[in-house]
Amino acid sequence: MHITKKDVLWNYAATFLFIAGGALLLPFILHKMPAEKVGIWSIFTMITSFVGLIDFGFNPSFTRNVTYVFSGVRSLKQTGHEAVDQSESNIIVDYGLLGGLIQSMRWFYSRMSIVVLLLLTTLGTYYIHTLLKNYKEPHLEVYVAWGLLIVINTYNLYTLYYDSLLQGKGLIKRSKQIVIIGQSVYLIIASVLILKGFGLIAIVSAQASSVVIVRTLSYHTFFTASIKQALRNAVPRPNYEIFHAIYPNALKIGLTSLGGFMITRSAMFIGSLYLSLEQIASYGITMQLIGVISTLAGIYTATYQPKIVQFRVEQNLEAIKSLYLKGQLVLFFTFVTGGCGLLFFGPWVLHLIGSKTQLMYFAISLIALVVSFEESNLGTAGNILLTKNEVPFFKASLISGAFIVLGLILSFNFSNLGIYSLVLIPLIVDIAYQAWKWPYEVSKDLRITYDDIFIILRSIINHCKLATK
Repeated sequence: MHITKKDVLWNYAATFLFIAGGALLLPFILHKMPAEKVGIWSIFTMITSFVGLIDFGFNPSFTRNVTYVFSGVRSLKQTGHEAVDQSESNIIVDYGLLGGLIQSMRWFYSRMSIVVLLLLTTLGTYYIHTLLKNYKEPHLEVYVAWGLLIVINTYNLYTLYYDSLLQGKGLIKRSKQIVIIGQSVYLIIASVLILKGFGLIAIVSAQASSVVIVRTLSYHTFFTASIKQALRNAVPRPNYEIFHAIYPNALKIGLTSLGGFMITRSAMFIGSLYLSLEQIASYGITMQLIGVISTLAGIYTATYQPKIVQFRVEQNLEAIKSLYLKGQLVLFFTFVTGGCGLLFFGPWVLHLIGSKTQLMYFAISLIALVVSFEESNLGTAGNILLTKNEVPFFKASLISGAFIVLGLILSFNFSNLGIYSLVLIPLIVDIAYQAWKWPYEVSKDLRITYDDIFIILRSIINHCKLATK
């Protein structure tokens, strides 16, 4: 499995296009759409994130186990993993194990997509109907866009295992090239339809076209003629054997994801019941821009995640330590520079484009940045711990999520904090435990010292000096 700086650069390129796409479309969205409609768009985004919970932790578990298979393991375990020869030339892929894993993924996601379809068409539609009671714009546009969103989310979940296959095999560069193609299609279609006045329907239709293209290209990228032939010649392992090995940790990750959703997304869901759509629009736009910073900050470690899994199988802790510390430095400096740019120039840019929706106040945005940094930091630490095929943090995530939901409800009902509740409650709960616990556990696991940090800093500085000569 070869993951290099080129993979990181392609990941940055894909993310840059995503950001550029947002920068290109955002002026049209904010200028053409009233704040209420932007609020609906933000809620659509939140619901799409919620759909990811239906996966219930199987996607990262499937991805990790695909990496195990391509690293040469012969069996999957509930906890831990086989140790393999560190020489990549000796790696022999067990295609029977891979075939069983693929069949298990297809079986699982076909059923989960039906669950999503039922939930969105019933409870989801009722929720949207409730929000539209005080909505001043035409309701038909929202319902048509909502129907398209249901179809997109159902299909996207049904084919989600394509991501596991590409990421697990280490095809980072190719997967990001596919994302770039899909994002380009999204930009072209969305731009044309927004200019023609289709509003929410324009955005959702563009998303649908992009998802179909990305999934089609992903399928053909992984299922090459040689892999298809190898899978046909192999006898796939039984589904029950695969699920017996995967579901315990997948369930824990799913519960962790549920806790994570309550931590990161419950504010939008609960806040929409107490605040105006204009306030939700302001919160939603601010958090989307902070989300861009968070995505950029995590690219380095996320790109090397399959390699980190392989290093774990090979028991090469020094290599994991080096990648983790470099990723942490990227995380920190990206949040500092991106956060300063958002706080000091964001309002000016929105005013320049004539946006009808503004960012949250400076103090609220600053707290939101701190919360996002904490969550990105502990999320990175959690992914490092997951490479051990153990999920030590699922209970803490659920408990933290429950406290945040409870805290938000109490704050909105018994205080005058208003929109401040959306960022203060998650901050307090995170600091209490998770923000420090899992980074500390990674430091113990990898035996990180202050000398290690200085060594990484010196190596980066020396590399930059050489690059400038």
